[in-house]
Amino acid sequence: MLELRGVRHRYNGRVVLELDTFSVTAGAQIAIVGHNGSGKSTLLRILALLERPSEGEVLLDGRPVSDLRPQGPWAPRRHVTLVEQQPVLFRGKVSDNLGYGLRVRGVRRSAVNQRVAEVAERFALTRLLGRHSHELSDGEVQRVAVARALAVEPDILLLDEPASAADRAAAHALYHALAEERQRRSFAICLASHQLEDAYRWGDDIRALAEGRLSPVTPENLFRVELPEAAVGALKHARVGPLTIAVVTERSGPAILAIPATDIVVSKERVPSSARNVFAGRVTRLARERPGAVHVTADVGVDLVAVVSEEAVSDLGLSPGGGAVFAFKASAVRVF
Repeated sequence: MLELRGVRHRYNGRVVLELDTFSVTAGAQIAIVGHNGSGKSTLLRILALLERPSEGEVLLDGRPVSDLRPQGPWAPRRHVTLVEQQPVLFRGKVSDNLGYGLRVRGVRRSAVNQRVAEVAERFALTRLLGRHSHELSDGEVQRVAVARALAVEPDILLLDEPASAADRAAAHALYHALAEERQRRSFAICLASHQLEDAYRWGDDIRALAEGRLSPVTPENLFRVELPEAAVGALKHARVGPLTIAVVTERSGPAILAIPATDIVVSKERVPSSARNVFAGRVTRLARERPGAVHVTADVGVDLVAVVSEEAVSDLGLSPGGGAVFAFKASAVRVF
């Protein structure tokens, strides 16, 4: 298990990551989601032992990595491999890249050649083995980098936007290859993506980051706001685009509003309720991300996402272009 405890990381004096705890257990399939600048890449680099946090500990199987020998078969970096969003391949052929990690580990040439052939076949790279790295497309570079990482059979594979340069068909093929690899050998994957569709499809454990902190909700309904000093009773009102959202909070100044998608009630027309936030708009998307659950996106002045059942979609007659009313209580809005 790889674990962070009490981690705080700074760039130029500014805190960019702050986590009480974050763990990657054996065989886990974690998706980290969040907007650009939320801290996903920084988190992955710390998990990959490429950066030391400004404060806190990184532990591997319960032992601080600072106590482990940096070289030899039990070196921490032999257990964890990161593929960055814009990976760099070595000069030479694809076959040279796929075998690099094995060669530096002292694996015999015959075994290297066999492993390279196997991983190339699983990731549909056999026809590219003789190509030079500078001849590849961006999508092919990403696929080679993932295959190169898996050739050394790490215990934990960290992926930063692994399909950002691929079209949907190529992305599906990559994820399918990863799934087959996990069937062949148990290892943990921690994948960072701003594509919620990818996260929901591949993550058993979805974790959202906002402003370097773990968010209580996924980032469909996260908004930066300025909370006023003055309150109306127990309520404050924050502007989000053209909307005024009522929240229950004692905070003021810059903040993040998080509206859990499961706390939004969807109807076709306005109905009497105690909800302080009621917004009418039009459905722009229906996505069946998990069995029995449909993510309904509506433009109510800003995009909001609610999660409803398949039955509710049918009963309400929800469809793209159709009208919908989203309602949620002020107390449902989380502020951090």
